[in-house]
Amino acid sequence: MTFDEYTGKEKAAILLITLGPEKSAEVFKYLKEDEIESLTLEIANIATVLPDIKDKVLEEFYQICVAQQYITEGGITYAKQILEKALGESKAYEIINKLTVSLQVRPFDFIRKDDVSQVINFIQNEHPQTIALILSYLKPQQSAQILSSLSPDKQADVARRIALMDRTSPDVIKEVEAALEKKLSSLMTADFADVGGVDAIVEILNSVDRTTEKNIMENLETEYLELSEEIKKKMFVFEDILSMDNRSIQTVLRQDIDNKELAIALKGSSEEVQEVIFQNLSKRLAAMIKEDMEFMGPVRRSDVEEAQQKIVNIIRRLQDSGEIIIARGGGDEIIV
Repeated sequence: MTFDEYTGKEKAAILLITLGPEKSAEVFKYLKEDEIESLTLEIANIATVLPDIKDKVLEEFYQICVAQQYITEGGITYAKQILEKALGESKAYEIINKLTVSLQVRPFDFIRKDDVSQVINFIQNEHPQTIALILSYLKPQQSAQILSSLSPDKQADVARRIALMDRTSPDVIKEVEAALEKKLSSLMTADFADVGGVDAIVEILNSVDRTTEKNIMENLETEYLELSEEIKKKMFVFEDILSMDNRSIQTVLRQDIDNKELAIALKGSSEEVQEVIFQNLSKRLAAMIKEDMEFMGPVRRSDVEEAQQKIVNIIRRLQDSGEIIIARGGGDEIIV
């Protein structure tokens, strides 16, 4: 097996093995539980590490760290220039490309790292189209907070612009960032960047508070009915399980859903959702889930939301594959 055939996860596991238990434990402090579990399993599956592979992993890790530091100091262009002088054009491009893809260095990355309240003050007076472009590149949770802070009329306008956004020219992004007096954090090629669209605003709306969501949807329904209907068709939250028929729910429950995660998801849901789920489980399994819920004690909201989101993702996957069809807005019954 050549070095290039190793996956990113395998290289990360080799790196941790090389660093030793004490330093690896420090790294684990900054990872999520699922990432720790995944890496632990990967480490367990590695019997031996050849010396040359270990050296290459360390070298690549060092180069990426250096490149990331250059990007932080002066942006992508600066990092590329420095690395070209040190490593040559081909190697520099390879490292920068790994950062932009694997580490997701994106336009407006400087905003992604800032406190949301500062970002709000920074962009709230910008043109709605500029705000829409910026929010399209931020994490949905960040965009949701910023969108919620805007005035009601601007909320709907920005949401509409995100939904209708298709592809944005690199030149436009450069102009916007120049106007904000920051350097572009990405754009290794002159390709157009896919950004915004209905999927982007749906993801943001699923993260905002209900008041903001309701205001935006009501405004869109008044002025842009077709767009609002398209957005509503793609929006689905855990409580929307109540809109599904029994056959569809059973199809979902037959998927590979961990009983413990189902118990956590139901722990934070309404009694109506719990009841409809239990009705579609065998009596024995329903009793087991109820017992798990009773004895697990208090559960963190973040854990509940994560468990619910996993189930929602399964529902969306089944809908995308045509295994279930979810009727919205009082339409026909769900077809399996």
